[in-house]
Amino acid sequence: MMRALRITSIIILLAAGCKSVDKPVPVEDTEARIARVLTGLRGPVQVQGAPPATMALADRMARHRVPGVSVAVIDGGRIVWARGFGVKEAGSADSVTAETLFQAASISKPVAATAMLRLVQEGRLSLDENVNTYLKSWQLPDNAFTAAEKVTLRRIASHSAGLTVHGFPGYHADSAVPTVVQVLDGARPANTAPVRADTVPGSLFRYSGGGTTVMQLVLMDVSGESFAELMRRTVLEPAGMSRSTYEQPLPEPRATEAARGHRSDGTLLPGRWHTYPEQAAAGLWTTPRDLATWALAIDAARRGEAGAILSQATAAEMLTVQKGMAGIGPFIEGTGNAQHFGHGGANEGFRAQVLFFPATGQGAAVMSNSDSGDNLNQELLYAIGAEYGWPGYGPKTVAVVALDSLALARVAGDYLLTYQKEQIPLTASVADGRVVVVSPPLGTDTLVATSPTSFISLTRGAQFDFAIFETSVATEVTVTLGPGFTLSGKRR
Repeated sequence: MMRALRITSIIILLAAGCKSVDKPVPVEDTEARIARVLTGLRGPVQVQGAPPATMALADRMARHRVPGVSVAVIDGGRIVWARGFGVKEAGSADSVTAETLFQAASISKPVAATAMLRLVQEGRLSLDENVNTYLKSWQLPDNAFTAAEKVTLRRIASHSAGLTVHGFPGYHADSAVPTVVQVLDGARPANTAPVRADTVPGSLFRYSGGGTTVMQLVLMDVSGESFAELMRRTVLEPAGMSRSTYEQPLPEPRATEAARGHRSDGTLLPGRWHTYPEQAAAGLWTTPRDLATWALAIDAARRGEAGAILSQATAAEMLTVQKGMAGIGPFIEGTGNAQHFGHGGANEGFRAQVLFFPATGQGAAVMSNSDSGDNLNQELLYAIGAEYGWPGYGPKTVAVVALDSLALARVAGDYLLTYQKEQIPLTASVADGRVVVVSPPLGTDTLVATSPTSFISLTRGAQFDFAIFETSVATEVTVTLGPGFTLSGKRR
């Protein structure tokens, strides 16, 4: 369930920008800007009329129990700085640097889609052909859902293929690791369900790491190469992502280069990190600088630069919304100068985000080594956006209203939320004039009122809307975690 909820961070999107600026930025100016970023972290919600509540990176790392974080910033169409902070492993003195490897998690998907699009350009694949045409080592079972509409690479890469399996937990260092075919069939030692079509392809957006794993096998079957080698040859090396690899497990000689994963309480993930045979969906080891390099490579293609990794037409298609907010690989959000593309990632013990604004040539990548890194990453991105003036990007501004104790008491109670087929308990209570909500997967949060029935978390930005009818107390609640991601339920 936690993996499903973490997708809220995965939809923080990215973009690509302008041509590089040749004029060097004075070192003292860069250092001053870095210093302002490191003391300018801010939460997802800003109270109207109040000055921005800023925080220091070191304080927020301690608060979120994130041992290490790494950052790369793009401005004027080029990477202007990259730094690491904290340590690779809690309690150690092994510092994170700009060269430290992190698991990119689901950011693996748009990078993998880049390789798929290169094979499309070469005429070896079609975006709109039934994937079973290309699969040799396995076939996606047909059923009533695929009778008329087929699973295609366009639909897989835009999460509209109707395929199951949201994400993957990976495999502990001591666990047996399944083959890709075993993953797709849910056969031992795979720890996830079979990947199957259970919705008509093309009918709706639904995030599916399982679909991306089908794409992985297509690429392997068509190329005859291992996935890691295919990615090195077609994307990582041509794009200049010199530190990156899709090798799973990470080769032991490179283990000293990598950050270790941690749980939300700050403890080390047993075995340091998990192995992901679902390489296209979650297997990329990389750095923020390399992720920023990928974004710039896609932008160079978008602008039609000679020698770019994709053709201009292919890049334009990649960055065109297909379904929901999904392009062919990246997510796209915003309009005009504020439009940006990118992706987020959540593996066991790691969190990552990358985003890029094509109109202004700005963006950033942030990677951290903790299950609680989502909030820290976002707070840091808001600080970068504020310092560099990203268009239309920043905390949500809300007007807070004061409610009396009777109005607050109306929403207090126990609720049972539903997410897909799972039920999630949530308890709302009143303390010090505010509503406190507690839920096992969501944690504990304090809310402020924006109306008699609407509340928002200042630390996470989650929206809570209560329905109050003739009973004079709330009978239902809807929790909005992000665009298109809601939980709803009734009072128990």
